[in-house]
Amino acid sequence: MRGREHPLIAPRPAPPRARRRWSWHHPGTRALVWQLLALLAVVLGLGWLVHNTQANMAARGIQSGWDFLSQTAGFDIGEQAIAFASTDSYARAFAVGVLNTLRVSVAAIVLCTLLGMLVGIGRLSRNLPVRMLCRGYVELFRNVPLLVQLLLWYLLLVEYLPDPTEAWHWGDFVFWSKAGLSLPFPVQGPQGWHWSLPTLQGFAIEGGAALSPEFLALLLGLTLYTAAFVAEVVRAGITAVPRGQIEAALSIGLGRGQTLRHVTGPQALRIIVPPLTNQYLNLTKNSSLAVAVGYPDVVSIANTSLNQTGRALECIAVIMVVYLGLSLSTALVMGHINRRAALQER
Repeated sequence: MRGREHPLIAPRPAPPRARRRWSWHHPGTRALVWQLLALLAVVLGLGWLVHNTQANMAARGIQSGWDFLSQTAGFDIGEQAIAFASTDSYARAFAVGVLNTLRVSVAAIVLCTLLGMLVGIGRLSRNLPVRMLCRGYVELFRNVPLLVQLLLWYLLLVEYLPDPTEAWHWGDFVFWSKAGLSLPFPVQGPQGWHWSLPTLQGFAIEGGAALSPEFLALLLGLTLYTAAFVAEVVRAGITAVPRGQIEAALSIGLGRGQTLRHVTGPQALRIIVPPLTNQYLNLTKNSSLAVAVGYPDVVSIANTSLNQTGRALECIAVIMVVYLGLSLSTALVMGHINRRAALQER
């Protein structure tokens, strides 16, 4: 009969009432409220910290502010990626320090990657002397503190190399002495680009591009130390590839080099990139140890500026921002590489 339910058929359950979007019982509303409360707590905490710091500095007569960046620095920088004189501002001095940090960090990242890949692959070699030599390298440089390595390289470069007048040289264009490593360098002149060659003039080597002992000590220390960790990352990535993949490649006639290049390498890369990113970040931050060998990086420039101006908070903030920016930039680039290397599912 119409209008009546059959006695053997259960009535349809009423559809659940939709919860209102902005109701406290809605999980999205609760999540949003807790996020806003957490953000408010962080803002209030930072506000209290800034106010308390300013009050304490005022009570002690400590100056604050960023106006010192436009003042004359009044000190020289021994190694400059861009031109700098003592009459330039503190802002330009910080720019020189940042560029010096970038220069040594990028060079060390490239070199430690190449060396670490060779050592990591060497640790899997069937040649026993090669395998033991690579293992000994990893155990030595990984377990000696980086600061000790930096001091050792600096001592060797400034104490045991010959004077510029008796510099070791390869041909007439590469000189290595206590003054550093002098190399040919392209420069632009009135008639276009030409090579500037280093030459011995009196008691010094003039011309070309000179890499100071401080730069070389820092570069060697960062490269050799980080390459030991990169080697272990590479070794672990290769050994993580299933053995059956290697046996299948060898069974179809591929050599070991071809297997590494076409089969093992691409699969290992997906495992290698994430921990390799951590090693690059550590290398960039470890470059702050340049102060120990006198290389004028951003930390060294900040220390000098702090001692002259007394703006401790501002100088420390510059260091934090610089290394934060470098780390985030490195993570962004490596994240892009990781996405490119990741397995694309259909």
